Parts: sequence; structure tokens; C-alpha cells
Amino acid sequence: MFALLFPGQGSQRPGMGEAWHDHPSWHLVTTLSEAVGRDLAWLLLGASAEELQATRNAQLASYTLGLVALDALRTSGSWPGLQAGLVATAGHSLGEYCALVAAGALTPAEGAQLVLARGEAMQAASELHPGTMAAVLGPELGQVAKACQQAEGVWVANDNAPGQVVIAGRHDGVERAGAAALELGAKRVVPLKVGGAFHTPLMRSAQGPLDAALAGASFSAPRFPVVANVDAQAHRDGFGPLLSAQLCSQVRWRESLLTLAAMGTRLFVELGPGTELSGMVKRTVPQALRANIAKPDDLGTLAKQLSGLEAG
Repeated sequence: MFALLFPGQGSQRPGMGEAWHDHPSWHLVTTLSEAVGRDLAWLLLGASAEELQATRNAQLASYTLGLVALDALRTSGSWPGLQAGLVATAGHSLGEYCALVAAGALTPAEGAQLVLARGEAMQAASELHPGTMAAVLGPELGQVAKACQQAEGVWVANDNAPGQVVIAGRHDGVERAGAAALELGAKRVVPLKVGGAFHTPLMRSAQGPLDAALAGASFSAPRFPVVANVDAQAHRDGFGPLLSAQLCSQVRWRESLLTLAAMGTRLFVELGPGTELSGMVKRTVPQALRANIAKPDDLGTLAKQLSGLEAG
């Protein structure tokens, strides 16, 4: 039994599309560029780290590469067996838009248009209410929440995995909450290179533009359920309100992984740049198997893993 996972903003890096440039699935980059009126090939091949940190660029870049990896998987020999045992899809924050495409609730172009609107709205909100994020390593969620209560203008943004919680808010609030977390026993507090305080009330001004885009979207009945960030539950409808609520709500990723495990998932397949989600799976569901499709060569590794599962 399998689940597909998609990373969110923060997974992007310069040149992350280079390995895919000559792959047949690269055609999606052209298709999505036309859908949003942006040069997505440049974001995947030529943009600098500083340019990719901008929210309007980071979200489109990560979304596009996630779907290139998905298209490559769907056209590989591994897909028929994987599809037959697919439990659900899920995506971390922005990755939920890829998960909806993977489940069939949105077309790639429809998802790209929503991501374009989301990224622009969140970029504007970040400029209006500057903020940042930091990963608190070591303590559990309750202790991190307690640290946030000791500072003003900071909230728990992501409950990623046991011992890995992300806080977000105004710069001074994040600094104070991080210091409080260290006093409460945190091993480390790691500042994140992001463009704003995502999944907090500081994103509230982005709500109107995103809701307007979601109101114009047409969601189809998905072929597989999608586990949503806001409640860590599997859904087959109601995606517009879930995506709207996600904007300013905590990402309940640890719980989402546990939900997928309870649904019978044995192998978690991460599609897109990086391996951060696989690390979260290892911490949260240590008995599960993990695979990554970050470059074309990874498809062969996945095929071997699937053969091993069938043999076992």
C-alpha cells in the first residue's frame, strides 16, 4: 500500500530542474508556463537562491517540479502496480496543490493558476507584515507552543514530526520564542530562509485574493483521497474551503503521516526536490519504507523497491 507525498516551499534550490531538462516529462514546464504566463524553465534552471526565496517564484518552481516528477512516475513501468495499491496523496503546505492534481481533483494547469494567485497574495502579505520562520528541534509540540506563548506575535506554523516543530511570526517574536524554547530544553533553533511568516495570522491579508481564485476553481471528484493539512483527515471533496483555511492555519503534517499509516501505507513516495518529507516519515512512522523521485534516476531505484515489496 502506497502514498504519494509532495514537498512545499523551502524545498526549492537553484538548478533543481537540470536533471529533468532532457526528460520527456519536461513538456509540462512549457504547458504550465503558458498557463500562468511565467517562464518556469528559467525558475528551474537559471534562478538564483535569492530569486527562488521570493514566494511568488518558490511556489511555482516547487509545484512545477513536483508535477514533472509525477508525470515521469505515471509514464514509468512502476506506475500500474503503484496505482493499484495507492492509498492517498498528501502535500506539505504548497505541496497539497500537487497532491490534488495527483488525485485527479485538479488539472496541472488549474493547479498552477491557483498556485500563481496564492504565491502573489502571500508575497504581498509578507511585504505588508514582514516575518520569518524557525525550526525548533528536540521538544514536542506542547513545549514549543508554551515557548510561543512567552513571546508576542509568534505561532506554531508546522508540526512536522516528533521533535521537529516550526514556529513563525514577526522577527522579534520568533527570536524570543526560540530563546524560550532553548530554555525549555530545545536542542537547536534553526532560522529558515523563507519569505514570510506562513501559516499564521500575518497571512490574513492574502485570504481575499486566494479565496477569489478558489471561488473560480472547478474541483473534480478525486480518484484517491487527499489528506489535508488543516485537519490531517482524508477528503474526497470540500477542497476549496480546506485550501482557504490552510493559508493561516497550522500544518498538521505529523498527524497527516500517522493518518496515512493508519490507512495502510507501507511505502511513502516523495516527489519533487529534496528529501525533507522522507526524513519526517522516518521520524514519525519509522517502520515505513521511503522513496524519493527527485531526479530521473530515482525511478529505477523505486522499481527495485517495489519488486522487493512484491517478493516479500
